[in-house]
Amino acid sequence: MKIAEVNTYTVRPRWGFVEIVTDDGLTGWGEPVLEGHLGAVLACVREMADYLYGRNPLHIEDIWTMLYRAGFYRGGGVLMSAIAGIDQALWDIKGKYHDAPVYELLGGPCRNRIKVYSWIGGDRPSDVKEAALAKKAEGFRAVKMNATEELQIIDSYEKIDAVLERTAAVREACGKYFGIAIDFHGRVHKPMAKVLAKKLEEFEPMFIEEPVLCEHMEAFSEIASYCNIPIATGERLFTKYDFRRLLSAGGVSIVQPDLSHAGGITEVRKIAAMAEAYDVALAPHCPLGPIALASCFQVDACSYNAVIQEQSMGIHYNVGRSVLDYVHNKEDFCFKDGYADLPHLPGIGVDMNKELVVSENMAPHAWKNPVWRHEDGSIAEW
Repeated sequence: MKIAEVNTYTVRPRWGFVEIVTDDGLTGWGEPVLEGHLGAVLACVREMADYLYGRNPLHIEDIWTMLYRAGFYRGGGVLMSAIAGIDQALWDIKGKYHDAPVYELLGGPCRNRIKVYSWIGGDRPSDVKEAALAKKAEGFRAVKMNATEELQIIDSYEKIDAVLERTAAVREACGKYFGIAIDFHGRVHKPMAKVLAKKLEEFEPMFIEEPVLCEHMEAFSEIASYCNIPIATGERLFTKYDFRRLLSAGGVSIVQPDLSHAGGITEVRKIAAMAEAYDVALAPHCPLGPIALASCFQVDACSYNAVIQEQSMGIHYNVGRSVLDYVHNKEDFCFKDGYADLPHLPGIGVDMNKELVVSENMAPHAWKNPVWRHEDGSIAEW
């Protein structure tokens, strides 16, 4: 069996897919995407395709190593996202070849289901109390919301108070034991992050996410010393080597590698095992499409330290299309009592609606990150 075709697709709301086809007709799907830079990632996939044609798709570790190590320049968002999508598609083929879900080929499941959470509040968080109650009514046991809007290195306590008021409203409405994750989104700098983390402590959040950007990962241990809230981060790290530095720096309780950014199933499985050795939990980042989510479920299934899974159904980014639009097996992406059952189809676990994928690709989106500015005109972190 050899790789015969590598096809890329641009689909709404802001995603990209890759389809790898073998000479005997097996097809694997992957989701290589870096939000706001999709064109660069899909171009990178097409560049890498020359290394794939004629190769045995079952030799995943060798292909992954070739794509990573045979390039003089390596790592980073674009290259690793391209490898991630290819890797997912290869695992999809391998699972279909052996007629088994991918997690069965990775040692088998260590759980029957995985807890999931839902987003509320949008980019500029508002109406979070009502949204959280609605998600609780749907059966979710946890939600995540952005903490702040723009926040300068030193900023007003008025903005801090607004965060505390929103968090208090969700906690009061949903009860003491409802999970609340608060995403700082890298918008907060160390001086204000320490203040905010300490003041949020009284609401007992499930975790705070990206209290500072990973460029400042040495600050996580300092922020952790100011509060007793678990710190989560990792969506903007791309290799096991990035996560080694993060884990060595300390202060982080939950790592959040993205299965479409951090080298796919092959690399994230290693990151998960490395985090386990540090007694650190795994909660994969996934504000993306069905292939990325199904890939997350495969790793969650066989990783002891997996604790909860992000998913994008209902997220504010999904305009025009959403996760379930692109799959025929919609029932496999339904959640019950705040949990997702493990995938059961061979491969990644997606029965793709290729007709819709091809149709979307005929009018490709051009999603870009918004540009935010502070009141003084300087660029703000989005």
